[in-house]
Amino acid sequence: MFPDFNRYSLPLLILVLQGLVFVILLFLRYYKKRQLSDLFLALILLLTCYSQTCYTFGFMGWYDTFRTTKINYFLINIGIGLAPLIYLYLKSITTSNFKFKKVYWWHFALAFTFIVYRLSIFTYDALQPGFTETQNGVLKITVDEAVVLPFMSFISAPFMLLYLAFTFQLFYNYRKKIIQYFSNTFKLELNWILSFLILFSLSFLYGTIQDIVGSLVTDLNYMDRWWLNLFTALITLYVGVKGYFTDTTKLNKLDFSFTPNTIGIPEPTISTSNKSVSETQIEAIKTLMETDKPYLNPDLNLSDLAKQAHVTRAQLSEIINSGFNKNFNDFVNEYRVETFKTKLQEGKQAQLSLLGIAHECGFNSKATFNRVFKKLTSHSPTQYLNTLSGN
Repeated sequence: MFPDFNRYSLPLLILVLQGLVFVILLFLRYYKKRQLSDLFLALILLLTCYSQTCYTFGFMGWYDTFRTTKINYFLINIGIGLAPLIYLYLKSITTSNFKFKKVYWWHFALAFTFIVYRLSIFTYDALQPGFTETQNGVLKITVDEAVVLPFMSFISAPFMLLYLAFTFQLFYNYRKKIIQYFSNTFKLELNWILSFLILFSLSFLYGTIQDIVGSLVTDLNYMDRWWLNLFTALITLYVGVKGYFTDTTKLNKLDFSFTPNTIGIPEPTISTSNKSVSETQIEAIKTLMETDKPYLNPDLNLSDLAKQAHVTRAQLSEIINSGFNKNFNDFVNEYRVETFKTKLQEGKQAQLSLLGIAHECGFNSKATFNRVFKKLTSHSPTQYLNTLSGN
């Protein structure tokens, strides 16, 4: 009898309901702030919750109790809608002032086509005699299950894989840009995006392996597929919680469109095969960093420093990369770490916490400070302080 709360249905029911709570919260925040990333994430969670709801009802005995239910007409492979949403979610986070363009609707062409197709065969079957007394009508059996579903199972995995590849490429290119142009790397937000992509990739991999095993090795029944549903439901809840409470709007506000005209001279084309940086240029940048201390600004970027140095962004990048053998992020953070060490030697820790001193030196977060300090000194800040105390 329905509802049957058992060890299969109850965990899924609890997780799905919690996931739907975050769907509502994200929709409400989108309504207030109009951040498209909230809308995309809400739709991602809604699709995964919809998929899990169908299975949850199954484990609760819906299909056994209501033998003529027409739910099969509305069960779709969510991957064809989920993959474009994941891609656009990341694009909305990593594109400054992201706007949804009409051309983006084409990403959902396959999903919309499939929905219209399913509604069409449902309408046709519903008009046939005896439809109310059966679960699947004539077109559902002879066309959908015999032809369309095998075809969709064949193309859905490559479709999802292609979108995941594009999305990972978008992420890694964005992370490289941040390291090259900004002195703080927004590690917390980027870690969230990476974990988000990895979890959905694992879910896709799990589902693909399960389909292969079910088709080629052994028949998997409803209960055998429960573990994938539990795994997906857990991912849905994690993504809901983490995605809602991680502020990704700061990434959306980063501007990579530096204009050479604002610096005052045209940006040259630099040949990677003939790089030449003079000692004068290197010394000029050293003097600027030591005298004006621009690294104390936690929001310092490549364009800002180029303006202060009266060179183009490309010239400054060349000087730092070739003259100092560092990327922009490491170059600036090295000055911050040295300033931090100097302040400790002067006894600044008697007045401020280590984190307070780090903020004075230009770091914008504890996580970034600890990671950078460990990378450059092979010690944690506390360990370094202890070495000073020991002396």
